[in-house]
Amino acid sequence: MIQLSDHFNYRRLLLFTFPSVVMLVFTSIYGVVDGFFVSNYVGKTAFTAVNFIMPVLLILGCIGFMFGAGGGALIALTIGKGDREKANQIFSMLVYISLASGAVLAFLGILFLRLILSFLGAEGQMLEDCIIYGKIILLAIPAYILQYEFQCLFATAEKPKLGLYITVAAGLTNVVLDALFVAAFSWGLRGAAAATAFSQCVGGILPLIYFAGKNSSLLRLTKMQFDGRALLKTCTNGSSELMSNISSSLVSMLYNIQLLKYAGEDGVAAYGVLMYVNMIFLAAYIGFSVGVSPVIGYHYGAGNYEELKGLLKKSLTIIGVLALLMFGASQVLASPLSVMFVGYDKGLLEMTLHAFAIFAFSFLFAGFAIFASSFFTALNDGLVSALISFLRALVFQLAAVLLLPFIWGLDGIWFSIVTAEVMAVGVAGLFLLGKKKKYHY
Repeated sequence: MIQLSDHFNYRRLLLFTFPSVVMLVFTSIYGVVDGFFVSNYVGKTAFTAVNFIMPVLLILGCIGFMFGAGGGALIALTIGKGDREKANQIFSMLVYISLASGAVLAFLGILFLRLILSFLGAEGQMLEDCIIYGKIILLAIPAYILQYEFQCLFATAEKPKLGLYITVAAGLTNVVLDALFVAAFSWGLRGAAAATAFSQCVGGILPLIYFAGKNSSLLRLTKMQFDGRALLKTCTNGSSELMSNISSSLVSMLYNIQLLKYAGEDGVAAYGVLMYVNMIFLAAYIGFSVGVSPVIGYHYGAGNYEELKGLLKKSLTIIGVLALLMFGASQVLASPLSVMFVGYDKGLLEMTLHAFAIFAFSFLFAGFAIFASSFFTALNDGLVSALISFLRALVFQLAAVLLLPFIWGLDGIWFSIVTAEVMAVGVAGLFLLGKKKKYHY
């Protein structure tokens, strides 16, 4: 078994992070599966509705990333210092607070869903479809938050493979139930939402049961012991992940508004296809970053600076190789994926393929800024991590999507994300160079 305290060569690093990569990729497939079945079995308006409401739901779920990434870094640091009991206390507190937060968000979400969607510009049948889908998903938000949280914490607990198995089980649940509820039973959007909600319960509740009982991992649920300082540190550490996810969702909402203006519902549908591919590809970068984070946190906490230097160098190399592979894959998969989702509409298909050709260049750059943000989270430097995420996911993208359409029209929207990712890599590089002496990497 690979332990956090080990020396990591390329092979060991890839083996340790691989389950986290697959976990995040499988989770991102949930929306893709729903999109496929809704688009092909329910219709274009329903497909547009799912894409329109998805950013709102992601904002609520991403609290789990904050607790998971921020808490995982703090827990790994605490274990590196030799205090296992304290690590379990922090872990338990975060899980209980996540459950309570999820219940509150589910209630508020159901209460204000129509108001939020109307404010964002949804109307008519698309608005009603959004509400049908959203209310069912909101019931599972507590489990959804836990699912994201545990995906980060399984690596910290030295059980990444178990996390992988649970995530695969959740993903297969979603696929099977979508085929049954939407394709076989013709339950439409309600069926698609129910399939996703059930799968989120599998991904969130099974780990809860595992950590509540006796287990062979580094972590176990204990009685609630509130630690305000640890909670604040967790939120600070994880603020970059929270900011990144919230920003991405807010930007997606703005993209949808801009696309409705420049291309109508077809633009939102085309953007939805791009986002499905983007979610899966970025999940690989995020999964690797989440997987390597506890290793970085452990060795920094233990003062193993030579190992820390090696981890940074190897990680950047792996990200570079991934970037080239993903760009190549996007070129090969653009046509078949577009046909799979919107092949029934010639005009929409042509728009999607054109957008794909521009959008694909973002995959060459995105991974570096994502890793840099996670790297500083692992070092417990939440401020720098949050700054990188804030600039990458919000500031640069907002500026680009608001300004570039004035120059290139609809193409300006597709170019926006590429422009933002290039600028984010520049900022991440400056922070990595500027903090080198402080953290001894």
